[in-house]
Amino acid sequence: MKKWWFVAMLFAPLALAAPRVQMETNHGNIVIELAPKQAPQTVKNFLRYVADGSYDGSVFHRVIRNFVVQGGGYNQQFQQLPTFEPVINESKGGLPNKRGTIAMARTQAVDSATRQFYFNLVDNNNLNASGGAGYTVFGEVVQGMNVLDKLAQVQTSYSSILRAKDVPTSPIILKKVVLLADSTAEKKTTP
Repeated sequence: MKKWWFVAMLFAPLALAAPRVQMETNHGNIVIELAPKQAPQTVKNFLRYVADGSYDGSVFHRVIRNFVVQGGGYNQQFQQLPTFEPVINESKGGLPNKRGTIAMARTQAVDSATRQFYFNLVDNNNLNASGGAGYTVFGEVVQGMNVLDKLAQVQTSYSSILRAKDVPTSPIILKKVVLLADSTAEKKTTP
């Protein structure tokens, strides 16, 4: 019974106002206002991972200057975290991949996004839906853009564990992600 009440309370803000989440990182905090009207299934999917606490302690594993900062999919040992079923792509008619927005990462398969997300460091028009499926934007940074800009400057290199380049040489840890109680607060922006 308690679990259903908690889930109901988690999604109640969706009906009233755009929910906000705070990401506490080891470089500072980022507050994101989610966009349930433009990407309802994606927001619901993201909030499931927030509710189960599995973003807590994960890492940002990909940083590409003048492009994106990506995370949410790996723990600090670069082990892949468990996922729920993939969510449908909501990029068509949705929000653009502009600087300061958060979007779902996916494979080449259109409806393959699960838990990994990325922040756009610049306007990435090439990631928008134009003729085909793009990458679903589901929110925007309203506080802490300066933190993202700091993350964009970290040193990266090749990781033999991930078999990928652009991996931070010092961990960028997503300590905790919480749904803020007052999602109706006036929208604030900071540098």
